[in-house]
Amino acid sequence: MTAPYILSASILSADFTHLGEQIKEVEKAGADWIHVDVMDGHFVPNLTMGPFIVEACRRVTQLPLDVHLMIETPENLLEAYARAGSTILTVHVETCPNLHRTLQTIHELGCKAGVVLNPATPVNLVEPVLHMIDLVLVMSVNPGYSGQIFLPEVLPKLTNLRSDLEKINPTAFLEIDGGINSNTLPLALKAGANAFVAAHAIFDYPGGISAGVHQLRSHFPD
Repeated sequence: MTAPYILSASILSADFTHLGEQIKEVEKAGADWIHVDVMDGHFVPNLTMGPFIVEACRRVTQLPLDVHLMIETPENLLEAYARAGSTILTVHVETCPNLHRTLQTIHELGCKAGVVLNPATPVNLVEPVLHMIDLVLVMSVNPGYSGQIFLPEVLPKLTNLRSDLEKINPTAFLEIDGGINSNTLPLALKAGANAFVAAHAIFDYPGGISAGVHQLRSHFPD
């Protein structure tokens, strides 16, 4: 594994009345990326952040913006999110019948390209594009809401994908999102993940945001 370990702080659980301050706090505490969950109310049962939120995040931080597009026909909005300041644009294999073209477009827009698997989606659906991606994201909850319970049955997916990436694209990140906390992060780490999205475990941590970041990062190997 040649890529470093990454903590991506998901603003889905942030207090949006203090979003700028909270982003600055997670950055100061040692988060590596800011994760932005974009939901359209169709592919997932929630409606969230448009490009203007990405623009707002970009104004307050230079951290990479890890933008997860949980939307139907994401190809229609790639340019808007790239122009807003996204660093990584990640699309679901379930919503992209022309996946190669979508990933190529993301790269042409100057962003890193990622592909996502929902919990029930088999790994083999992303195997044809592993050579051209910068990130694979495995969902460990069904996407839509923060605070859900981690699904341990996705752990073998991480192990399989880690094995494939080591052979095909060892610098790509293997990310996991959903129910990540101090109990589940070590399980995902052992299974092969090296990028971890956390929302509730950071922004709702009883000891505060900084303590939540430090607690999660304490599980990373030295």
